[in-house]
Amino acid sequence: MSDPRRTATPPSSDSQSTAAEPTADGARTPAWLRRPALYHLALAAVLALSGVLNLHRLSQNGYGNIFYSAGDKSMLRSLHNFFFVSFDPGGLVTVDKPPLGLWLQAGSAKLFGFSPLSLLLPEAILGMLAALLLYRALARRLGGWAGVAGALALAVFPSFVAVSRTTNVDTLLIVLMILACDAGVRATETGRWRTLIYSGVLVGLAFNTKTLAAYLVVPGIALGVLVCGQGTLGRRLTQLLAAGVAMLVVSFAWMAVVEATPASKRPYVGSSTNNTELGLTFSYNGFGRVGGQTGGPGQIPVGTGGVARKVSPARGRPSEATKTHTAPAGPERTEILPNGRARNPIAFGGHTGPLRLFGKGLDDQGAWMLPFAIAGLVAFALLLLGANRRRRDPRLALLLCFGGWLVVEAAVLSLSKGIVHPYYISALGPGVAAMVGAGAFAFAEFAKRGDWRLLLPACGAAATAAVQLSLLHKVHYLPWFTAPLIALTAAGLLATALAVLMLRRAAPLAIALLLGALLIAPTVYSATNWLAPVQSTFPAAGPRQAAGPGGYGVDAKHVAVDRALLRYVDGHRPGTRWTVLGDASNAVSPMILLGGQAGALGGFSGTDPVLDGAGLARLVADGRARYVVLGGEFSTRGGNGATVAVQRACRVVTARAWLPRPLAPMGLTLFDCAGRQAAMATA
Repeated sequence: MSDPRRTATPPSSDSQSTAAEPTADGARTPAWLRRPALYHLALAAVLALSGVLNLHRLSQNGYGNIFYSAGDKSMLRSLHNFFFVSFDPGGLVTVDKPPLGLWLQAGSAKLFGFSPLSLLLPEAILGMLAALLLYRALARRLGGWAGVAGALALAVFPSFVAVSRTTNVDTLLIVLMILACDAGVRATETGRWRTLIYSGVLVGLAFNTKTLAAYLVVPGIALGVLVCGQGTLGRRLTQLLAAGVAMLVVSFAWMAVVEATPASKRPYVGSSTNNTELGLTFSYNGFGRVGGQTGGPGQIPVGTGGVARKVSPARGRPSEATKTHTAPAGPERTEILPNGRARNPIAFGGHTGPLRLFGKGLDDQGAWMLPFAIAGLVAFALLLLGANRRRRDPRLALLLCFGGWLVVEAAVLSLSKGIVHPYYISALGPGVAAMVGAGAFAFAEFAKRGDWRLLLPACGAAATAAVQLSLLHKVHYLPWFTAPLIALTAAGLLATALAVLMLRRAAPLAIALLLGALLIAPTVYSATNWLAPVQSTFPAAGPRQAAGPGGYGVDAKHVAVDRALLRYVDGHRPGTRWTVLGDASNAVSPMILLGGQAGALGGFSGTDPVLDGAGLARLVADGRARYVVLGGEFSTRGGNGATVAVQRACRVVTARAWLPRPLAPMGLTLFDCAGRQAAMATA
């Protein structure tokens, strides 16, 4: 006997879900457009395009984000390092993220050998998988063509393409969040406990990829289940409670093991101030991003603790400390290099507010289809309300889950005062893409019916074209495309209007042409990721964005200096656990990638209280460490107690001793701390 709860749900297969539905005036979609082979062929083309965008010239990006790549290499040294996601081979400090994304990259490197491509390929492939999963979620409820539209909008989302070409963990986060939303919608269709619990487990896995960012899908899923779920309100609330418990158990399982491990038996939790994963999760990676935090806009510390003192070449003794100053207040200036690219990346989004997503740093990364997505969300909601759909309609659940994700993600990105890097907008991609697909579906339905609400998505299309023209003008890119974009948009709107008045069966084709025209600009802009290596810490699409050096994340001169430094310390009785310690992670990441036993005294930013002078003195006394190099990225942030003790107590090794001519030390100063334990302990 069949389950009565299932008989009320619409068919879930692609071929069945796209069967022609009579509209108010009896118009139907042409039969040839409903052939599964046709939109399956279109999906294959979308996935091929995604593959080209993600994989073409991928090797030029080298190790991508060298902070994570160095951690991947260190994790392969031991199961201890692997489990605790140690940044350095010696297990001094961890990476500032949960383990799942890094475990995936390290697993790929273990299977295929440690190389740039073995680290980059998992993220690039996950980018393609995300488009496929979004297609499946939309096609089941709205039909194959809506799924194709959504998959294409995600595949060409500029910021999403940029992060898919580096070793950042955002692509895995997005895949898990799409799966969680899809499972949430399926739970409303079937009423099964296990399906909703599965959704909670997926959110928990996403949490173990990028902590609280994963929870931004929870409000939409919960609302979808409450409104559209099977059974009584009490049953739905109980199911949500069970799914919430599963989500929390999976979310905090790894963290609980870390917290239960004595601090002396594991690495220091990087980027935390109290050496706890809870502190990292809820402060630095959590509410600090929303309310403001050290290291965010206007709150970057400046000091001299990590800046090596000037050295007298004749005596090899430290002299007067260098002076550092805060940057002058006022508008941020961008220096342009002769190649037309910015010297420095845009680190943060613009001023908070409702229009932040259309402002500096975020606009060209994700606003290309945002007006159409917003109009699509509203139009889809009006379509469902106007059709007097039953409460359990899975299309309504789709709107609440994916539309809720879009609304919550946009609100958090717009209002957060802390660290909001431009590539964070990549997480907006699935919500935007889903509502593009849903909006195209509503657009076609209104057109076939001759409904006046057709004006809403039409206005959204016009606004989208206007935003794209503004973005192209702002970045001085594709000036010749201005006229074609206007012409194509106008032609698409006109064709839709004529189809409504004369041949409504042709309206879906006209809308497809209009949507295709609007997706040209973001597609071409996403392809700018091919033009130069991605900037490792702040990946961003665009022909003017700061480019990275590829390879080891620093230019050839820095690589030569790092190699020379490693040769010197390796040949002069280094520490048994760390041949050299630096102040900040990115300063020593190339050394780790080059095979050095390097570590960071102050974690990623160089300011974490990993060690003080006495702690470093104990490592030197035990023979586990000896040499310390100061300078490099983030050295001006002030360092910590250990870096201050090094400058006050340790002997400077002159550049002449370790660096062959004509190389310059590139701002690095090497210290020998052997025999200086007592002075360091009291420094």
